[in-house]
Amino acid sequence: MPSKRFVVGRAADLADGEKLAVDVNGRSIAIFNVKGEFYGLLNRCPHRGADLCAGRFLPLVSAERPGEYIYDTDHQLLACPWHGWEFDVTTGQSYFDPVGMRGRPYAVDVEKGSLVATEVESGAVSMTPAQYAAATAGQNAGDGKQPGPYKAETVTIEVEDDYLVVDLRPRRPGRRTAS
Repeated sequence: MPSKRFVVGRAADLADGEKLAVDVNGRSIAIFNVKGEFYGLLNRCPHRGADLCAGRFLPLVSAERPGEYIYDTDHQLLACPWHGWEFDVTTGQSYFDPVGMRGRPYAVDVEKGSLVATEVESGAVSMTPAQYAAATAGQNAGDGKQPGPYKAETVTIEVEDDYLVVDLRPRRPGRRTAS
């Protein structure tokens, strides 16, 4: 059975408050770094299909009485770039239609490079199509060539960075993800 987990990049490449759209197995997934925690949403607004990654973050606004607004910058919502509909990127919850509409969340785990390398080798984690193409460039499987008498020296490689791994199984409330 093919893996449902895909390596999409280095965690260090996505700074706090930044967002990134990645293609994962034919799906556009928006990845968000919120105070060092990583979240994923299907990169499509459920209202009319806008690219959510093109949206901007806005503070949560509340009011106890008319004319008195409280701007909570610690709790920001992502506004759809087309119609301004707001989503909590940590859960996919919408605030324009909380019962009927939500973004589709995906788990994004940060894993040590050495673990990712082991999981890719074992097939537990897949590379994205672009990574696979880059890794296999120049290999000519099934072209009839015979191996020569010489073999290049190999060396052990250690991967030390942390990587973002997207799980294509939709995140469900109560389901734990690997850390």
